[in-house]
Amino acid sequence: MPEGHTLHRLARLHKRRYAGAPVEVSSPQGRFAAEASRLDGQVLVGAEAHGKHLFHDYGPHGIVHIHLGLIGIFGEGKLPAPPPVGQVRMRLVGRTQWTDLRGPNTCELLDPAQADAIKARLGPDPLRRDAKPDKTWARISKSKVSIAALLMDQAVLAGVGNVYRAEVLFRHGVAPLTPGRALDRALWDDMWADLVTLMRDGVRVGRIDTVRPEHLPEAMGRAARVDRHGGEVYVYRRAGEPCLVCGTPVETSSLVGRNLYWCPTCQPA
Repeated sequence: MPEGHTLHRLARLHKRRYAGAPVEVSSPQGRFAAEASRLDGQVLVGAEAHGKHLFHDYGPHGIVHIHLGLIGIFGEGKLPAPPPVGQVRMRLVGRTQWTDLRGPNTCELLDPAQADAIKARLGPDPLRRDAKPDKTWARISKSKVSIAALLMDQAVLAGVGNVYRAEVLFRHGVAPLTPGRALDRALWDDMWADLVTLMRDGVRVGRIDTVRPEHLPEAMGRAARVDRHGGEVYVYRRAGEPCLVCGTPVETSSLVGRNLYWCPTCQPA
């Protein structure tokens, strides 16, 4: 599932390409056809992301709420747009570009109150300027639940997925199963600030990089990571491989249906 930086990149891209002008909206698949007909030819006012959710704002005509889920994806290109192929839930056509949405978990037309209700259920997003990290700390500091589970709870913290979860815990030496209430405030403040920096970098470059300069391939004389997620990481999907800092094999287990990755030496229980 795409993490928050991907949705913020998409919001910026769609705002730059389509906002401020009428947009052709259609649903070749048909599942969004009635809603698309109401939006077709209307002006896209703006686009924004909150966590893993994307919102296209058409002003008085409503807000399209998109959650990509596990298989959702956007495709795009320059005009003229080719005939749609496969299950295209929503197609946007602007002045010079087209964009197709396929396989989302959610694609729905909402009124502002409904969109606000979704945002209200989400925790603070490190990539939003209106984020309130104190709200997340209030939940973490009182919880017996592991910090690994809390970081993935979108009602506690929006936008963090399995990669950022594993990496921020490693970078701060926190064992994944540490109860939230066992963290101190200074540590959480450092983790939040680190997430802000890492995720902003992710928006800028389009991949997740979490490795410090001294541990990059060119600094260590090692091979670069090859993975469909791209970027250099410390522990994510490196089970059994030596830790880049201490050499201990990276461990893995499952928590709430998702894989955990950590170094038992750098992140002692």
